[in-house]
Amino acid sequence: MTAKIESLDQKDGAVRRAGRWAFLALLAGNIALSLGALLVRLADTGPTASAFWRMAIALPFLLALAWRESGGRLPPKNAIVVASVAGIFFAFDLVAWHIGILQTKVANATLFGNCASLLLVIWSILLARRLPRGWQAVAILLAFAGSALLMGQSYELSPAYLVGDLLSLFAGVLYTGYVLLMQRVRGTLEPWTALAISSVVCVPILLATALGLGETIMPQNWTPLILLALTSQIIGQGLITWSLPRFSPLVIGLTLLVQPAVAALAGWLAFGELLGPLDIFGGMLVGAALVLIRLPSRRTAPI
Repeated sequence: MTAKIESLDQKDGAVRRAGRWAFLALLAGNIALSLGALLVRLADTGPTASAFWRMAIALPFLLALAWRESGGRLPPKNAIVVASVAGIFFAFDLVAWHIGILQTKVANATLFGNCASLLLVIWSILLARRLPRGWQAVAILLAFAGSALLMGQSYELSPAYLVGDLLSLFAGVLYTGYVLLMQRVRGTLEPWTALAISSVVCVPILLATALGLGETIMPQNWTPLILLALTSQIIGQGLITWSLPRFSPLVIGLTLLVQPAVAALAGWLAFGELLGPLDIFGGMLVGAALVLIRLPSRRTAPI
């Protein structure tokens, strides 16, 4: 009996350690993604073309990792279909997001693009069929209050930014669909395989859209595009895709709010955009929310 209890304790400890690593991966993935808007601005191609190169440069590495992961075995047909549909959502998310970045302020694009966080929280509530309680409710309030403070001072509502704002909002809706589909398919596929399939679908859609819009395709400076592929697609999406099945949409949605905080910090470091007391306080609220949202997972088995 004692041996059985010790075995259960060891198993529970392993689950907790895996959960901590997964949460760190989820945070790190969002931090990597938060650099995307800056790199899109620095690219000397068209906005959709920069999205195409992000995927095209990363694709050989993703395919190699997927081949190693799967041993060259063909995934189940249904899983391929779901991952492919996720790729379609992601392709048009990138089209809307990248064009929106150049037609509105970065703060506006970040705010509206992160509507996925709110939509994922709402989806989680609908799945649970009950409102969040306790620490979860406090975490949600702190996260959105902190995000509002971070974006509130730099956000600007103007007719000149309307198209960019709407495109960023649409991108956030599409990204929500992508995350939910990838979370579903990760029950069947390993992370690199799922990401490789969705990326393969993205590449021709992005190239055709860039050509159709008459954008500049070939860059003079490859550095921003290589960094975009590395940080956003390989590191960012790779870490997030790996961690997706380990968390509810609620936790995934709240961690997306790391991106405005890191974007504000990047703006300060790269462009000298000063961080006021409200910006710092907002970042602290988001950080506190991420600590609180992990508390329930320590009391229950599901993460």
